Amino acid sequence: MTKRPTKASPATPPKTIAIACQGGGSHTAFTGGVLQTLLRDLDPARHRIIGLSGTSGGALCAAISWYGLLQGKPVQAAEQLESFWDKMATTQLPDAIANQFMVWLQRSASYLALPEVSPYRLPNSGQDYLAGIIGEHIDFTKLPALIAPDSPRLMVGAVEVLSGKFAVFRSHHSQPEKRISLPALLASAAIPELFRAVKIGDGVYWDGLFSQNPPVRGFLSGVQEQDAKPDEIWVIQINPDKRAAEPTTLGDITDRRNELSGNLSLKQELFFVEQTNDWLRKGWLNAPQFKQVAVRTIPLGLELDYPSKLDRSPAFINALLAEGRRAASAFLRDL
Repeated sequence: MTKRPTKASPATPPKTIAIACQGGGSHTAFTGGVLQTLLRDLDPARHRIIGLSGTSGGALCAAISWYGLLQGKPVQAAEQLESFWDKMATTQLPDAIANQFMVWLQRSASYLALPEVSPYRLPNSGQDYLAGIIGEHIDFTKLPALIAPDSPRLMVGAVEVLSGKFAVFRSHHSQPEKRISLPALLASAAIPELFRAVKIGDGVYWDGLFSQNPPVRGFLSGVQEQDAKPDEIWVIQINPDKRAAEPTTLGDITDRRNELSGNLSLKQELFFVEQTNDWLRKGWLNAPQFKQVAVRTIPLGLELDYPSKLDRSPAFINALLAEGRRAASAFLRDL
């Protein structure tokens, strides 16, 4: 008896992934390490990145990664993340001294009466320096030719200072001034105590750490086709959900308040996804454009204080990059 040939089963399509990067100053070097590993080690037959989002330092890491994906060069994007954080680290002696002094001032704020100076009374050299580093890693003149309708999408969170409205700059926005640009990235990273607000169009913008940190619901809302929505959202989380001990010193209390404030907007963003998933399970949403979306988190597990978010010393930056690579490798093993 001749054995009938078995019919080949269709290949399982890769899961589509959106990566959301929470902001947090120098702590987002951890995000850079996580993204390095994901860009290098993700199996394209199993997972395909279709979107990234970020706020503040998370936006900068997401944008560099996105730029590499637009060019079909994920490994080069991983190398660019390394280069970006090398440039961000304090390598010159005057900068290193100023950085350590700034961190010391922040840690001394609970018992020293320190003068407060508006960034509008200081030179804008810090923001100009950051703009130069971003420009070295993203050629914004090439973006129009690289962005296609089916290209990976990028969302960057900020807040419009005068109206108080949350703002999300998008790679595929219909209005040019709301698309990804150097000013949009500077706006997302414009910490009010350190940098001046960034003017874009008729608005002035600060960073979005307390607005959408990072944008998440935009991966799902406003997208009509179910296939255009990710199967999973991976959140690179900088601020810890939990602490082991009750904060009792002024420094610890300030740290914890900052962490909780930073996580508030993230929880609101994720609630949108969780609520939609719950209503789908209950059969309350029957429109074909809705789908279940899994949420996974890659958290920064180190206990770090708020002033260290300003620390750009090479040793600290490199330790966070290495921790990010370690955490991402463990995350991929668990998948």
